[in-house]
Amino acid sequence: MPGIRAQHRIAHRERRRAARRHGLLAVASAVVAIGATAGLIDAGHDERRTTAVPEPTPPPVLQPLPAVPTPTTAPPTAPPSPSTAPAPTRPPSPPPSPAASRTSAAPTAVTPAPAPAPAPRNRLFRHPRSQVLDWVRAHPDDPRRPLIESRIAAQPAAVWFAAHNPGEIAGQVRAVTRGAAAAGRTPVLVPYAIPDRDCGGASQGGVPDLAAYGTWIGEFAQGLGAGPAIIILEPDAIALSDCLTAPERAARFAALARAGDTLRAANPQARVYFDGGHSGWHAPAKQAAALRAAGAATSGDGIFTNVANFHRTADETAYARRVLAALGGPPGLGAVIDTSRNGNGAPAAGQWCDPAGRALGQPPTTRTGESGIDAYLWVKLPGESDGCSGAAGSFTPEYAYALATG
Repeated sequence: MPGIRAQHRIAHRERRRAARRHGLLAVASAVVAIGATAGLIDAGHDERRTTAVPEPTPPPVLQPLPAVPTPTTAPPTAPPSPSTAPAPTRPPSPPPSPAASRTSAAPTAVTPAPAPAPAPRNRLFRHPRSQVLDWVRAHPDDPRRPLIESRIAAQPAAVWFAAHNPGEIAGQVRAVTRGAAAAGRTPVLVPYAIPDRDCGGASQGGVPDLAAYGTWIGEFAQGLGAGPAIIILEPDAIALSDCLTAPERAARFAALARAGDTLRAANPQARVYFDGGHSGWHAPAKQAAALRAAGAATSGDGIFTNVANFHRTADETAYARRVLAALGGPPGLGAVIDTSRNGNGAPAAGQWCDPAGRALGQPPTTRTGESGIDAYLWVKLPGESDGCSGAAGSFTPEYAYALATG
């Protein structure tokens, strides 16, 4: 009997081992299948997309300070707009603000919207670490280096923050703002972590949900310090939001309004700009309605346009003014325009991913000479790929050199 029981025990152990082996094989097969599917999704391109949203590179590291970040994006979908490229996006109108009761004896106090921050100082900050600077340092003998260094690496550009890194993001932002303050310059910061970023496109990602996003933005705000700063709040989060359902869009817009309030409360000298799309996308009235729903008129200092795109500065200036006029809001709302790659204007419709024949645009400055236009900025660092000349967000010297010589 003991021998039979032992045999039973051995047989039972063998059956359990076999079951475990089959289970592991099943899991491995599922992982392989999921990985293959993800690869197919990443490799595809949405022909309707009209923005070349950067998958910005993990920002630089200030020497004595903590390391710097990475970027994120926003969702799309919508009927084509009257512009040269097919346009997505359209959010629901914002719910009406509650009005003070006319029947109550004591009217409800209304908290006035904060006044816009002062216009940023002209001296914009160039972070000492970036992919282009890393490339320049690593390739002293490359014949393309002098031109890439003088025309691109020497210019101040935005620093993107795209990773969901609670507990670290405040220190990363602080590293940049302290470095800028020490240099007497104004940093350009890009929070890029909205959930469902890029609607699953090349720059997909973001934090898990809007609750996590609120926490992340709160920590981001802790690193702003007290000096001037320009904040480009979530490229494409408004203009490319039609992949969301109406309730999801409304929730996102509410989160963006809260984010603007949080950032401005943390540093009254920070100017927060909301996503205005670009002149080849939505009609001004349509974009203004979405911006209003997202609180841009009350929780921000204006709008940004042309991020990672190619439309000429004159077209963007006219478009931004029309959007601002339709948006309404307090005096002082302005616009900033990404001029990093718009020297030759936009390519043919539908060509948004590292298109050939483009060129660098006007250098970054806050002295535009144009009323209502607060700055020309390099939000998308020239040479960082949209996902065609290289992996999204990676620096490609061939593309950088083509832009510098275009």
